Amino acid sequence: MTEQLRLMAVHAHPDDESSKGAATMAKYVSEGVDVLVVTCTGGERGSILNPKLQGDAYIEANIHEVRKKEMDEAREILGVKQEWLGFVDSGLPEGDPLPPLPEGCFALEDDETAAGRLVAKIRAFRPQVITTYDENGGYPHPDHIKTHTISMIAFEGAADTDRFPEAEFGPAWQPQKLYYNQGFNKPRTVALHEALLARGLESPYGDWLERWKEFERAERTLTTHIPCDDFFEIRDKALIAHATQIDPDGGWFRVPMDVQREVWPTEEYELAKSLVDTSLPESDLFAGIRDNA
Repeated sequence: MTEQLRLMAVHAHPDDESSKGAATMAKYVSEGVDVLVVTCTGGERGSILNPKLQGDAYIEANIHEVRKKEMDEAREILGVKQEWLGFVDSGLPEGDPLPPLPEGCFALEDDETAAGRLVAKIRAFRPQVITTYDENGGYPHPDHIKTHTISMIAFEGAADTDRFPEAEFGPAWQPQKLYYNQGFNKPRTVALHEALLARGLESPYGDWLERWKEFERAERTLTTHIPCDDFFEIRDKALIAHATQIDPDGGWFRVPMDVQREVWPTEEYELAKSLVDTSLPESDLFAGIRDNA
């Protein structure tokens, strides 16, 4: 009954959907699940991270349109649907002290108002499962944290017509489960790092693990491991489609595919909310839902 299953992935910027849970989405698409990516901002203030494209005057002047085209390509590669929430990228503030966020950006939007746009998407698409970021945003980008905030409001608010009236936001709908993306988890990083060293290969994760020691953040609970190694190539193709953000010769792609498949063939999630009974650990985002779809 997979034609009745619907997954919504809520992300902050174009490219986030390809770096967080992309193989999972491609797997579910292959099984006939309806998958929708909701992208909160256009990535207008994102830096050009690919050194091969830095200094390109056209890209710098048209970054919004360029990133939209990149998203179109990634969407086609993954086989998902994708819609924009329509907010403006906040940028990543740097400095000490940090500068103020730019006026009108996503992170400064009223929480309830911003969540209302997501409620309308949820009510229209009617997902049983939503994926988003944890309260730290995965990393402390203001747009990632805002994405978490409005996702939590919308998960509850989509069923509350007093808070979000049906006439404005569409008929009520209650998603059944909400997950946090936890693909960049320490156990995975350590496992791949040690596997590369054991094979006499250079690891791109040494600096990551050193930086991890600088933070006192508690380890997340990985409740759900989705086997999706058959879709790692699709994930990488979708990521490379975001050419302004990803260097195809960079660290993202330094772990040989056979090592990835052998050592860590899954993507991880943290079950944050569930209105159905399920047993942990899980290997399916629709556990507890699939039989009743």
